[in-house]
Amino acid sequence: MNHYSFGSSGSPKPFLAYPRGADFFDLESGTTRRVRKPKNSPFHPIKMLKSFGTRIQYYSKLHPLLVFVISLSLGLTIIIILSLYESHYRMMSSYRKPNVSSNNYPFPKLQNLVMVAGHSVYTSSSCGKVDKEDSWFLESYQKNPGQAATFVRHIQEGVDIAAKDDAALLMFSGGETRKNAGPRSEAQSYWSVAESEGWFGKEENVRWRTLTEEHARDSFENLLFSVCRFRELTGTYPYNITVVSYDFKEERFAHLHRSALGFPESRFFYLGTPASSTSKEAALKGEALVRVQFQGDPYGCQGSLYRKKLNRDPFHRSIPYPNGCPEIEGLFRYCGAAPYPGSLPWASKTS
Repeated sequence: MNHYSFGSSGSPKPFLAYPRGADFFDLESGTTRRVRKPKNSPFHPIKMLKSFGTRIQYYSKLHPLLVFVISLSLGLTIIIILSLYESHYRMMSSYRKPNVSSNNYPFPKLQNLVMVAGHSVYTSSSCGKVDKEDSWFLESYQKNPGQAATFVRHIQEGVDIAAKDDAALLMFSGGETRKNAGPRSEAQSYWSVAESEGWFGKEENVRWRTLTEEHARDSFENLLFSVCRFRELTGTYPYNITVVSYDFKEERFAHLHRSALGFPESRFFYLGTPASSTSKEAALKGEALVRVQFQGDPYGCQGSLYRKKLNRDPFHRSIPYPNGCPEIEGLFRYCGAAPYPGSLPWASKTS
């Protein structure tokens, strides 16, 4: 008897009930059969189209009306999709930023910004009552004798400052902040008052270089948006900035807002006029509260300051900035208690 070790070369070969290869032995019939190989059916798009066409032809004979309706619906769907795509393409093309060269800016030679912050909307149909309270839309805290005259004083001060500086652009700033006043901006109101007053005798010198910024909803946006608007109009950023508003707001503008923008103190100027005698006490209390809010939220992007801005946008105007001032886009997006950490174009200029 032979003994074989496991795995040795002398081990007997294993029995294969089904031989390898394409054939196999059928034990039941005692015959060898060939295995059928599956046919590889290649993709024939032309044959598929012909088959599809034949089916459509067949169904069109059985149900001609149904096939006509389906074909018409499909054709209309394709036309609608193509038209929508074309409209979308044209719309996107129209929103492309124009490539404006420095020679095409309307005021390329102006270097300094004089900004007058708006405080109300002029609603009178007559231009002869600009210093009357009933000609303006006033909030409850503004309904004081002499209040309208303070608005006119700001407008005149801005005109006077610009008249003394041939390189200055005068900007009235303020959006459509009052719902019951209608879609009229504070900035346009101030421009209209200046126009009705003949630019206080300085029309020829100042009118052509007085523009509006019509989206600001608070004092910080008055300053920031006006700087961006200046860039849109001149192609550069202001070298000097002068702000015209109430004297009790000087700390807010000249320190808090200027610091938030990182603008050099030596090139920032402020002209403040007094509030009406009947509103001064309440104005000082309100200003103290607002200053505290801006100290904790210098960019006005959180809490009560942010909610106030939302309330001052009753017509949901889309703000175009910072499209016109791409160099400071990061400043527009920034929200924090610390100063903006990015670089700013005016920081590189010598003080």
